[in-house]
Amino acid sequence: MIEIPAGTAGLVFDCDGTLVDSMPLHTLLWDECLLPFGVKLPKGFIDVHAGKPTDIILDIINTEHGVSIDALEFLDAKEGRFRERLSEVGAIEPVVETARRYRGVLPMAVVSGGCRLNVVGALEGIGALDWFDVILTADDPIAPKPAPDLFLTAAKMMGVEAKKCHAFEDADAGLQAALGAGMTVTDVRIVLANEAA
Repeated sequence: MIEIPAGTAGLVFDCDGTLVDSMPLHTLLWDECLLPFGVKLPKGFIDVHAGKPTDIILDIINTEHGVSIDALEFLDAKEGRFRERLSEVGAIEPVVETARRYRGVLPMAVVSGGCRLNVVGALEGIGALDWFDVILTADDPIAPKPAPDLFLTAAKMMGVEAKKCHAFEDADAGLQAALGAGMTVTDVRIVLANEAA
């Protein structure tokens, strides 16, 4: 279990790469779905842009690669393939163990740059969907990470001051957003690297 700061009154979790070990599958599906457009992403591209909604990442790809990929069509194709393969993703245990420990003890939220169908499906897949008081996704009309809005909204909906919340993230955009909201943070990448060492 990951330690949280004393006085924490609410917890906020990212989903992909934080609660759910889904980033390898997302990266694979980006590559598969971009292949028909002749686009080959550089290694690490998706990691750099993790946490951002698909349409924003596609805007960057369209600009950098001189293509005109329709965001809605691409999103339907990629996210549909993700849902078909949800059984391939599992839990990121240190984070899920922490959420399990505080379930019913502290209010908890999920804030994700993913679409609601996939976030709900991923949380169902690890048996954690009913643990969270609030679930916010790219489908909600809230400014995406790295803006702090998702975290601020989650805190407000939980009835907890943002500065009394602790966030769990695996991407730079999410960490920036949580810190911008005044929350303390755990960088899940560091936790997993320490466990692997």
